[in-house]
Amino acid sequence: MILIQLFFEFFKVGLFSIGGGLATLPFLYDMSSRLGWFTTGDVANMIAIAESTPGAIGINMSTYAGYQVAGILGGIVATLGLAAPCIIIILIIARLLTKFKDSKLVQNMFFGLRPASLAMIVSAGIGVVKIALVNIPLFQSSGQILDLLILPALVLAAVLYMISKKTKCSPILLIALSAVVGIVLQLGGA
Repeated sequence: MILIQLFFEFFKVGLFSIGGGLATLPFLYDMSSRLGWFTTGDVANMIAIAESTPGAIGINMSTYAGYQVAGILGGIVATLGLAAPCIIIILIIARLLTKFKDSKLVQNMFFGLRPASLAMIVSAGIGVVKIALVNIPLFQSSGQILDLLILPALVLAAVLYMISKKTKCSPILLIALSAVVGIVLQLGGA
């Protein structure tokens, strides 16, 4: 029964997460609170793992989430659930778009979908910032403004951002570098 539910939940994610892999994050947060399959901290780990492994982030996160819930078979089922709507829709669109690509209706539809995609990605980005760069519970308990920010993570993010903008450094190298910095400086350990 859990495998059917996994497929159905990730099918919905695949059907409605317009905008790519990061647009799946609001759905994962919803699953976290509604179903309790994983915590928001687990979602942060999913993001880190999905970003640092080859492949599409949405597929990687669904595989990881499915594995968390029901092992290897769960990972496969969740991945198939996420990918199924995409495959079905792309096949339909490819067939229809060649006939209607110059249609004003189609152009208007894409105009409306772009801001929706952006809003979902921004929402996901804000969720990642909340997990990675701020500590709201510590701030609420202490009242100290400096307790709101996770300064080492903020500094690391700023440095990596500057490196990525100033150089043609590979994203793979930046991910590996940030992992090494986290290990060496023991950032994030309990």
